[in-house]
Amino acid sequence: MQKQSTQKSLISNKLIAYVVACGFFTTSLLLGISIGTVSVPIFDIIKLILSAVFPIDTSSIEGMYENIVLNIRLPRVLLAGLVGASLAMAGAAFQGLLRNPLADPYTLGVSSGASVGAVLTLFFQISLPVMGLYTLPIFSIAFSFVTVFVVLLFARTIERSMRVETIILTGIIFSSFLGALISLMIALTGDELRQIIGWLLGSVSMRGWAYIEIIIPFFIIGTLILLFNTNELNAMSFGEERAQHLGVNVQRRKMVILIAGSILTGAAVAVSGTIGFVGLVIPHFVRLLWGPDHRHLLVLSAIIGAGFLILTDLISRTIISPTELPIGVITAIIGAPVFAMILIRRKRTERSG
Repeated sequence: MQKQSTQKSLISNKLIAYVVACGFFTTSLLLGISIGTVSVPIFDIIKLILSAVFPIDTSSIEGMYENIVLNIRLPRVLLAGLVGASLAMAGAAFQGLLRNPLADPYTLGVSSGASVGAVLTLFFQISLPVMGLYTLPIFSIAFSFVTVFVVLLFARTIERSMRVETIILTGIIFSSFLGALISLMIALTGDELRQIIGWLLGSVSMRGWAYIEIIIPFFIIGTLILLFNTNELNAMSFGEERAQHLGVNVQRRKMVILIAGSILTGAAVAVSGTIGFVGLVIPHFVRLLWGPDHRHLLVLSAIIGAGFLILTDLISRTIISPTELPIGVITAIIGAPVFAMILIRRKRTERSG
């Protein structure tokens, strides 16, 4: 009887978690579309969005609102949401895999590798035949893959068992090295300097539906791979030896999860530039509130991460309007103190416990 009561309580808590997360995301979405130089009534936004799917009469809505919502703000807000969800999920996966709350797409050098690929594309004005707009994400994801494989190869050379600590330290080394390469390219660049600097600071400004089409396939692939490996992530979060005893092929699953995280990070970096702290703070925050089970942690992190980046983008374009701040600056300003408070609270809890 007590067991059934406990199970019902857990289901109820998870249901509340999803309701709160979805409510936060929906509110962020509507606010992101509504607020701007021209304010659009929320009821009109809902009507316009539904009219794209259902035969709803929108003749009573001003034509200007339709253009603002469907062609300018909606694609921007959705792109911010997809980037936030991608980074948050990748961060949650890396934290579970490495059993380290400080892990995120930057820890393994994944984000730095993706940035090098993107900056090289911008620097040399590379455009692959047939690929067109997909050139940037392809190079970005390819370089993130290469970075992961080189990091793992280097870690395996140092220590055959590839302990988590070794992988993290190797990732930090490569991240610093790749950051130096980016700085070198910036120092050598000429007319492309403003474009590269603006891209590195992170932004979803002036990006239409084409950029959503770019990130969507990679987002779906990366998400599905991670969701199919939630049980393995749960096992590995208790340690690699424990996971092996539970029948998990640790080396193979580790590689699959790293590849999925690289896909999500590379695609996000390709369309928005470098945006920090989302993959670090959001999964940690969700884990503190609703527990470490990756079957729910990944999905909740994606929803909260999407809503968070939408609100951050809203702040970046309205706080000193009409000037727009890079979204990466806002996430760092918000994320750094929040994460510091989380760490302080965690240390106090450990001491009192």
